[in-house]
Amino acid sequence: MRRRKGLPIHGWLILDKPEGLTSTQAVSRVKRAFNANKAGHAGTLDPLATGILPIALGEATKTVPYVVDGRKGYRFTVQWGIETDTDDLEGKVINRSDKRPERSNIEAVLDQFTGTISQVPPLYSAIKVQGERAYDLARDGAEFELEARTVEIESLEITDIPDPDHCEFEALCGKGTYVRALARDIGRCLGVCGHIVSLRRTQVGTFFEADTISLDKLEELSHSAADQEELMSLLKPVETALDDIPALAIDTSDAMRLKRGQAILLRGRDAPIIKGVVYATSRGSLIALGEIQQGQLRPTRVFNLPG
Repeated sequence: MRRRKGLPIHGWLILDKPEGLTSTQAVSRVKRAFNANKAGHAGTLDPLATGILPIALGEATKTVPYVVDGRKGYRFTVQWGIETDTDDLEGKVINRSDKRPERSNIEAVLDQFTGTISQVPPLYSAIKVQGERAYDLARDGAEFELEARTVEIESLEITDIPDPDHCEFEALCGKGTYVRALARDIGRCLGVCGHIVSLRRTQVGTFFEADTISLDKLEELSHSAADQEELMSLLKPVETALDDIPALAIDTSDAMRLKRGQAILLRGRDAPIIKGVVYATSRGSLIALGEIQQGQLRPTRVFNLPG
């Protein structure tokens, strides 16, 4: 079996992704900066987008689904008068309008785009169609349609209108929301066309802009041996991704059972009055994710962390 190159480094790095970089390229550069043997990201950002890209290192990759499922915050700018095939400024123009909306017109339709709504994803997206990525099919000129999906928009508001051609928004969204599609649909609803010209992600689950570090700063620290301690201090603990899940402290003997994949009994007067998914810790160390059923904790994910 081929051994992984790099060091067993575990935790979350909250990157402020720069414009022009794919999420995969960003992961590769963070992995190289830490000389880590394993890394992945929680929630793709388009190359044109900037902002929060949570990157999991080592055992943190086992908690990625819990971050991906979290709410997302965005700041974005829509340009009116043009619709593109990608719903952003990189695409080909497919429709134009000479109309420009007043602030009151925009505010009047925002309720239609908040709460639980139906949304057709952009054709240039990573959704699979008969085993192929939609963006690959779109680039090849194939004709296809994507099905509408239900998404949750918690809030959507105007933050600025710098000129008649542009409007800046902030939104809080649930999993699976495409902000590019939101811009497209608002433009269509107003009868003025629209596409995204800038997009910044400001929140992913429990991670916010204050948690981020730029790629330039990260790589600067990684090149200085004297700054290795500061580099490691940037990592958030693996369990940070599990902040919305109840924690359960267990003793060392139960920890050993969970690590072997065995269920443990939770009984007696000190047994927790909780059900469903929890994460178990022992002496401050993350041991496992599991589900409590009928007085037992059954492990679903076991962690191999030092300490």
